[in-house]
Amino acid sequence: MSRRYVAIWFRHLTTDWMIRRKPELKDKAFVLAAPERGRMVVKAVSAPAQQSGIQTGMVVADCRAIHPSLEVFDYQTDKPEQLLSALAEWCIRYTPIAAIDMPDGLILDVSGCPHLWDGEAPYLKDLLAKLRGFGYEVRAGMADTIGTAWAISRYGEKSSIVQPGKQLEAILPLPPMALRLEDPIVERLHKLGLHQVRSFINLPRTALRRRFGVSTLMRIDQALGQQVELIKPVCPEEPYQERLPSLEPIRTATGIEIALKQLLNMMCKRLEGEAKGLRNCIFKCYRIDSNIQKIDIGTSRPSRNAAHLFKLFENKIVQIAPALGIELFVLEAPIVEELTSAQEALWSMRDSSDNAAVAELIDKISGKIGADKVVRYLPAENHWPELSYRKADALSDKRNTEWTDLPRPTQLFQTPEPIEVTVPIPDYPPMLFRHKGTLHQVKRADGPERLEQPWWKQEGLYRDYYHVEDQEGIRYWLFRLGSIDNDEVQWFLHGVFA
Repeated sequence: MSRRYVAIWFRHLTTDWMIRRKPELKDKAFVLAAPERGRMVVKAVSAPAQQSGIQTGMVVADCRAIHPSLEVFDYQTDKPEQLLSALAEWCIRYTPIAAIDMPDGLILDVSGCPHLWDGEAPYLKDLLAKLRGFGYEVRAGMADTIGTAWAISRYGEKSSIVQPGKQLEAILPLPPMALRLEDPIVERLHKLGLHQVRSFINLPRTALRRRFGVSTLMRIDQALGQQVELIKPVCPEEPYQERLPSLEPIRTATGIEIALKQLLNMMCKRLEGEAKGLRNCIFKCYRIDSNIQKIDIGTSRPSRNAAHLFKLFENKIVQIAPALGIELFVLEAPIVEELTSAQEALWSMRDSSDNAAVAELIDKISGKIGADKVVRYLPAENHWPELSYRKADALSDKRNTEWTDLPRPTQLFQTPEPIEVTVPIPDYPPMLFRHKGTLHQVKRADGPERLEQPWWKQEGLYRDYYHVEDQEGIRYWLFRLGSIDNDEVQWFLHGVFA
């Protein structure tokens, strides 16, 4: 299948945007200007001002001489790029590959998309009608190459759709600037009387290179499809993505559920063929009012079970507001992993067969209370308590070391909490300690167990840990920081035993 491109030209991009904000400017002549070398220079012109003979690059004072009632507004340098980026994202409902073409255009790779609108003509007509409905004056061209589509959108007089393989015939009657040539080259061509592409395109390539530079040959080759031209999508297409346009806007929850189930089945079928499963999934709904509604889910292990994935989405569908209707559904899987035949069980200390039911249960719980509330830890190679464990990213993560055999609290504070203690002798465990205003009387105690930083670090003082039990039978893990010979010795609570 050959590539097909659409180039869209916004003839008055920023001034049309101003009119959207201030409808009273619709029939008035106005310009957007910015200071340049001590003068106010026109950067954008409205349609009525352009009809009066005002062009970009003119000085505002000269423009007022032509049109005394001309209104002048400040030009925002970054506004064209902001507008084009937003419009390119909106165009994703028509194609997954949309790029901005500074300063006033878009380039769309529409390969394989027009058949969803029953052909290229209805496709282009619908796209332009929507953009014009937003208040933008636009022209467009469709062709096999970006160069020809660009040329037709700005200089074409006949049909805006160039049939496959007809690039040469389409550009022959156009002026040289239609090839996106640099201004000095265009001026040189005009001085030689070459006012159409047909006048010079068939000249020997050596002569063209010698007189007009290599860039001229490159632009000709790009327009004819003899040299590849790449675009940078504003939203790079996800490698795992499924799309489902709707013939009529969808407004009901039932319709959204049907679309989601169909996309999940399509996605899971593809993943099954590649022996993979998804870890993260995003469901996007493009509304006809340009708003994008989306919900997402995550799984604890790779999954391609469409029924299970739908259950995770089901509780979130109520968050989607269809408003006037949804015209495009997109399902993306940003994180995809190999789905092996054997996975590590949830809490087992040794490898076992895959426990899909446990993983799906975790996904359901995570969907209800939040993924950050369900955590699994594995041992880490470190004797320092707060560094002796790591968070597992998935059920398939395996431990690379054993848990220590030394008694450790089931609840370990990430940051030790300071306490006030009463000790009979400096190197004895405390008789009393106060934590967050509560006084605890120690009935039993074991220790100390001394822990020091590795020799290659030696950061901070060593710790002497004690296991103590208070009058209510609750066991705590306390430590004294530093030597007993130090008058500034401190005590901390670091954990609680079950």
